[in-house]
Amino acid sequence: MEYRYLGHSGLKISEITYGNWLTHGSQVENDIATQCVQAALDAGISTFDTADVYANTAAETVLGEALKGERRESLEIFTKVYWPTGPKGKNDTGLSRKHVMESINGSLTRLQTDYVDLYQAHRFDTETPLEETMQAFADIVRQGKALYIGVSEWTADQIRAGVEMSRDLGFQLISSQPQYSMLWRVIEDEVVPACEELGVSQIVWSPIAQGVLTGKYVPGQPLPEGSRATDEKGGADMIKRFMNDDVLTRVQALKPVADEAGLTMAQLAVAWVLQNDNVASALVGASRPEQVGENVKAAGVKLDADAMKAIDEALGDVVERDAGKTIENSPRSRVV
Repeated sequence: MEYRYLGHSGLKISEITYGNWLTHGSQVENDIATQCVQAALDAGISTFDTADVYANTAAETVLGEALKGERRESLEIFTKVYWPTGPKGKNDTGLSRKHVMESINGSLTRLQTDYVDLYQAHRFDTETPLEETMQAFADIVRQGKALYIGVSEWTADQIRAGVEMSRDLGFQLISSQPQYSMLWRVIEDEVVPACEELGVSQIVWSPIAQGVLTGKYVPGQPLPEGSRATDEKGGADMIKRFMNDDVLTRVQALKPVADEAGLTMAQLAVAWVLQNDNVASALVGASRPEQVGENVKAAGVKLDADAMKAIDEALGDVVERDAGKTIENSPRSRVV
């Protein structure tokens, strides 16, 4: 495992972050989840990412139990706030001071820790003044409940405004957590340049495009049993944008590139996002412990110019690059 600084801070995190979206508390049993976390620790992963909304708070509870007994100072634990949780009442969502302050307390209890290393705004809240949200984050940092602040799926302009306000309030906004993969490159034209200027790093989710870049989905073939594309709890909906024959055919053309690099297709996908200097870490999940060990092999891999060019040629015009997709996929109002 290798480690990178997160933004212009002194915090180092592992190049591979273990995330438990769509797994802990829902897709896999708790004992398997604990085994996956232990496999991550054994592989040198020190950074763990979750959110209060995952499995309606259950994912945080499972992660807290799985990490119990580990040396807290050796870990970086991240969580998020925005989406509806609990009974989903009128104030159980968004980035209002009320919801943010109540949510951090709930997350700390479930994670069994006094603080999180990074507390992230899971989306931008169009219905709460940014000043209100940033003041709440500033107070959370001063109270020692979070060391740093991050955002997820914010536009370049939203990140600029957040960073400027965080500096005025005396705390550090150091990270952005967007979707990013060979197939989904919408952050490259606007978000990445802004973040490079501001000293903000990317912690990217879905580097394997919800499993599509493993090559296991073959055009004209039945969907693999138990795969993300067959998951009716949310996985199938997330992956559907990639599930067409043109995309799947082009993905199959990546296998020779992976073979030449001595990697699996999944490892190639994770290694690819880590070639971007603004990416501090790639988020990977697992439903089996052995998956963790395989994904970790992408850490420290350097892809040469020929490999990067071959990837672009193989995927061609199926790559999504429209920067407008970030705001397009963001909620216009709070979801309750």
